[in-house]
Amino acid sequence: MNTDERFSASGDALARAGLSAVAEPGDPVLGALLNERTAAEVWSALCAGTPLDAPSGCAESAFRTRLARWRVRARETDTDLLLTRAGEHGVRLVLPGDPEWPSQLDSLAERRPCALWVRGGHDLRNACLRAVSVVGSRAASGYGLHVTSEMSYTLAEHGWCVVSGGAYGVDGAAHRGALTGGSATVAVLACGVDVNYPRGHEQLFAEVAVHGVLVSEHPPGTNPTRHAFLVRNRLIAALTPGTVVVEAGLRSGAVNTATHAQELCRTLMAVPGPVTSALSAGCHRLLRDYQAVCVTSARDVIEQLSPIGSEAPVEDGARLEDDLLDDSARQLLAALPVRGSAGVAAVAAASGLTPDAALRRLGLLAAAGHVERAAAGWRRRTPGSR
Repeated sequence: MNTDERFSASGDALARAGLSAVAEPGDPVLGALLNERTAAEVWSALCAGTPLDAPSGCAESAFRTRLARWRVRARETDTDLLLTRAGEHGVRLVLPGDPEWPSQLDSLAERRPCALWVRGGHDLRNACLRAVSVVGSRAASGYGLHVTSEMSYTLAEHGWCVVSGGAYGVDGAAHRGALTGGSATVAVLACGVDVNYPRGHEQLFAEVAVHGVLVSEHPPGTNPTRHAFLVRNRLIAALTPGTVVVEAGLRSGAVNTATHAQELCRTLMAVPGPVTSALSAGCHRLLRDYQAVCVTSARDVIEQLSPIGSEAPVEDGARLEDDLLDDSARQLLAALPVRGSAGVAAVAAASGLTPDAALRRLGLLAAAGHVERAAAGWRRRTPGSR
């Protein structure tokens, strides 16, 4: 990659970091704009106050309202400082097209995130190759917590990653069950990935950061809002081929996630509960009116998702053979220390690759089962590690 290409990549990262700070997540107007212009062009126009035409199909009045709001926020946003602070908290920015970007998010079309802020030792794309979303009520019953814990634990034992929203109740039980079962778990947050919300999950988020991934559309330091929870639910649904609703009221965030799953043509599943329980009323409606599949165990979930043909990850101890790797990948693998870890810059220098090329190769090596993220960079992956 030459100097101009490196500058372009850096400019795209700065622009998308800025756009994530000024625009509402999932805004279809921004998505349509980014289909016609590069992120760098849009961000430069916002900062400089130069004209921008409304994207095709967007009402002029709606676009102008947003544009005025974005420009005010852009003047108050320091993208260099944003990325510097993110790095200080161990947060990385993942862009569309990056090796770590989950391509299934592209099905969101204009509502696709312009970027993702990620914290954790696991590779996001690799974690979501074989994953299922498990969601439900914050005020879960003992029954709901038991079913969620058992189901998530068994899914994890069979190599499935559990994706949820990090909230109290079913979400927390889903993450804990997956961690206990020895698999990665992904927490999709409605705030910055450095913000412990809810506060009672500070220790849980610390564990997820070690053995899984925390992900958000919001820059570090962003506090949650009521609307942000509803908007992030589309990511929980989009990241996996299927969503399980364990407990949910008739009007709840879990039902909202289920609606997104159905709109995205994902498999929708629901756990039945007592007919006298208001916490299961949403599940029963999904089963009756939304053609959700009735599931009562992890086995049921696996049976529903396995035939879909979702890309299977490399299991623990199974890796792509060395002779199937290209020269650059083998060169990079050889540059990693046998013990300990190394940062991208150090590995790139040792292998003779540019940092951007090294990062792309590391993502591919992670998907092939050879390397994994560590607290201080990247390390060789040993059989049985998670």
